[in-house]
Amino acid sequence: MSRPSEAAQSPRPSFGGRINWFKYSSPQSFFPLAGAAIPWFAAAAALFCVAGLYVSFFVAPTDQQQGEAYRIIFIHVPAAWMSMFIYLVMAFWAGAGLVFNTRLSGMMASALAPTGALFTFVALWTGALWGKPTWGAWWVWDARLTSELILLFLYFGFIALTAAIDDPRRADRAAALFALVGVINIPIIYFSVQWWNTLHQGASVSLTRAPTMAATMFAGMILMALGFWMYSIAAAFIRVRCIILERERNTEWVAEYMREQR
Repeated sequence: MSRPSEAAQSPRPSFGGRINWFKYSSPQSFFPLAGAAIPWFAAAAALFCVAGLYVSFFVAPTDQQQGEAYRIIFIHVPAAWMSMFIYLVMAFWAGAGLVFNTRLSGMMASALAPTGALFTFVALWTGALWGKPTWGAWWVWDARLTSELILLFLYFGFIALTAAIDDPRRADRAAALFALVGVINIPIIYFSVQWWNTLHQGASVSLTRAPTMAATMFAGMILMALGFWMYSIAAAFIRVRCIILERERNTEWVAEYMREQR
């Protein structure tokens, strides 16, 4: 099997000396870029998480009301943030694939869904661990908890829908419609403590006002959020490379790549 011509291998010309990022919309072009980026994001995730855990459990002071039990927020809150943020990013990629009919968009949405489901589960699990000493119950049908549980079901539904349809392009379109409809749950989660009288406390960190916590507490939470963010990117890139190889397995470049890995 002959190698692609030199013209086919060379990147598209840049405009005004700038990098043409549109060439990475092709799965073949994005595949090596994702592979090169994975170690950097994985290392950043480990660095931020180690620093965040140290600040959260050894530097941040003990809360006057909740004692040491409050430290679960350093995992619970960033996980809840990521559960909502990843869904929005997943819906964005799914919608982009629906509008522009790009293959990579659907692949990225599929790659993000398991990580989003993971963080949603972590948020619910750590919330239960926090709720037992704080509220005296592992679970209550609080508005925020219930809407977060619905988010987990939305992730599961998205994953199940993409797996249930054999044709990847049809699966991407169906899952995109499902994801876009589910976006309405994100503002419900975020504003639930304002719209309803709930047990869940209000936001300690807001874009419109200063944090209502000690500086070391805020630093630990932000470090953990950055670590979760870097992990999400690394995990999504690893998963999207697997999806690309599976969907493009009949192409010449994948066959050549697999021969090189042997």
